Amino acid sequence: QHLVRHRLAPLPYPTMGSHRRLLLAALVSLSSRTIAPGASAFGDFKLPKFPWQNPPNDGGGASSVVGSANGGALQPGDTVAVIGASGNVGKLVALRLSDTYRVNGVVRDASSVSSFFEGREDGGYGVRLFEANLLDEMTAAAEGRDGGSAFACPESLVGPLRDANAVVICTGTTAFPTKAWTKSGEDGVAGDVLKALFDNSFDVKAAISSLDDSGLNTPENVDNRSNDFVMKAWDDACGVRQKRVVMLSSIGVQRRAQMPFPILNACGVLDAKAAGEKAVTDAATRGGYSHTIVRPGQLFGGPYDNNYYLGTLFQLDKDAETRDVQVGRGDELLGDTLRSTLAEVTAQCCEGDLARDMDFAVVNVKGDSPTAEDVRERLGAL
Repeated sequence: QHLVRHRLAPLPYPTMGSHRRLLLAALVSLSSRTIAPGASAFGDFKLPKFPWQNPPNDGGGASSVVGSANGGALQPGDTVAVIGASGNVGKLVALRLSDTYRVNGVVRDASSVSSFFEGREDGGYGVRLFEANLLDEMTAAAEGRDGGSAFACPESLVGPLRDANAVVICTGTTAFPTKAWTKSGEDGVAGDVLKALFDNSFDVKAAISSLDDSGLNTPENVDNRSNDFVMKAWDDACGVRQKRVVMLSSIGVQRRAQMPFPILNACGVLDAKAAGEKAVTDAATRGGYSHTIVRPGQLFGGPYDNNYYLGTLFQLDKDAETRDVQVGRGDELLGDTLRSTLAEVTAQCCEGDLARDMDFAVVNVKGDSPTAEDVRERLGAL
């Protein structure tokens, strides 16, 4: 797939917000008081942490735009952590973002994807790969908290998250049991599924719940719990300004009761994605940074490395005549989405500071590929 590559000029600094003017007025009024050496003008009172008081952007590139109270705009040279950078979509997202940002790619096995980023590892902005197994780390963290300890970012995620100004979550699993559900991603899952069904008297929901508890890569573990875990880890580890989180979700999340989505949701994948979306938006609200939820349709088009998904298993190449891009707020569109389109839209949101604090769907429709400017205009109109 050919990805459109471009750079955007830095955005101008905004004017001082009303919250800061109020704080400044309070500080000015205190300046007339006589304060003893070493004493605080506020006595024992401590000001609360305001949303704009994220740490300064020590690890980014160009000077950051302060923006509004939700974290500011990404600038060229900032660092973006891509969670799931070895997946069919994640690797395209990481590659495309490396045009403009330093990319920390979080993967389970760096050797499986390092050749894809050949030439992007050194120099310029580049892609650095960090190995981490989210489900293993979640299990270890849960066992640690049983002992009463507070949450702490696991060591394997400290490296990619401590200098990340933004996080893009590209993780996901199949809607129905496949090899993707297994811990290794290579073994068969049929035996586990049959055992879970027998043990739970063929109650599907109970069987799926037991598979969740056994630590498999189920929708609940991958699309919900791991998203919440990543957000907590980023909040704990990050030492630079947190600006933005982008989650790649799915159409149908808000239409789970409407056909054909109940079929897709038979094993709870849309329920899990809905919960994962909430975990992301709640974290952004707490942390004072921006969020974007991108909902693609059934993914198709290359790369075809991870053949767990319908769109790769049968290599549904419709991109010859289905390349135009349609976006719409919320969850109202129907259709399929090219992986290269999803990567480009994700990058455009970050580079153009577009679609802040909103959720939208993106699908491909019949027609020629739009220009980068066309995509920016459509995202800007949301």
